[in-house]
Amino acid sequence: MTVIRGGEMAFPLHNTGHGAPFDEGMTLRDYFAAKAMPICYKYWMNDFYHPDYIDAEDRNSEGRSCFDRHAKQLIAEDAYALADAMLKHRDSGE
Repeated sequence: MTVIRGGEMAFPLHNTGHGAPFDEGMTLRDYFAAKAMPICYKYWMNDFYHPDYIDAEDRNSEGRSCFDRHAKQLIAEDAYALADAMLKHRDSGE
């Protein structure tokens, strides 16, 4: 099993001594996924049904999927898959 890092914090805020609480921020993996989210959304909501796709006629005959729970799940899964790929490449040192 490949272990993908990304648990380090992307935007940690340290206590400045003025009573402000310490905030660990978000993980780098979450940050990368958030950055990948727009392209994943575009793919599932637009490009997947593009008429130039080889099987576009079949895809469009099924009816275009609305932004339902299933579509949201696909978008999130793809965003985190892209984030994991970015972290893997980052950790490879290439």
